[in-house]
Amino acid sequence: MSAAITTNQQQDRKAASRRQAIAMMFGCTILGAAGQILIKLGANTLTHTTSPLAMLTNLPVFSGYVLYGLMTVLFVFAIRDEELSILYPVISLTYVWVAGLSAMVFHESLGWLRIAGVATIMAGVGVLGRDGKK
Repeated sequence: MSAAITTNQQQDRKAASRRQAIAMMFGCTILGAAGQILIKLGANTLTHTTSPLAMLTNLPVFSGYVLYGLMTVLFVFAIRDEELSILYPVISLTYVWVAGLSAMVFHESLGWLRIAGVATIMAGVGVLGRDGKK
């Protein structure tokens, strides 16, 4: 009986670890999308003759890259204990958030083709993220 309990406990720990990894990857998508929006906000203020130093001192651009750095750190922790092929498709949700945020922040059009693309990405994440072992 103790072997069954141990097996159940191991399965519970594995499931909790997987949920945590997926949550971290989801956080990566939010950080990545926010970083893209900040970089675009900063890029809108740059001129064609802007130097790399001026980009580094542009607060929105710099903040966007800081978020990218945080995303990378979180990504490393997320993939440490889970299959990359299961987690990595979640990163494509960044495109979903960027499309929505771009429409809200920059008033970019979100026509039916983009909406169809977003739906396709979301469906793909659902399919690719499923564990084939179950």
